[in-house]
Amino acid sequence: MSQIIYKIAPEAMWREAERNGRFTGAPIDIADGFIHFSTAAQVRETAAKHFAGQADLLLIAIEEAKLGDALKYEVSRGGALFPHLYAPLDLDAVLWVKPLPLGADGSHQFSALEGE
Repeated sequence: MSQIIYKIAPEAMWREAERNGRFTGAPIDIADGFIHFSTAAQVRETAAKHFAGQADLLLIAIEEAKLGDALKYEVSRGGALFPHLYAPLDLDAVLWVKPLPLGADGSHQFSALEGE
């Protein structure tokens, strides 16, 4: 079984990608030259650090094996290896897309998360 990696994206941005048939990245991805992903172990911290308090987010699960050689694990936050995609995301690699709601305490609720 291949590993699942995750992307957090604003719903409007993701729905546009679905209409276009591919996801070319959020503004930070475009600026950095690759699409940022997180593993199951990293995605909660990613949400807290980069999306704190944001509503209307989606959690997108991607089948890592379908990304090929354009996916690289590189050192990022705290020396951890994070998955980075140096190509547009082909939507065929997406396993599922689910809402990432805010809980009463203001943190994101990851009930949909798999792969831990």
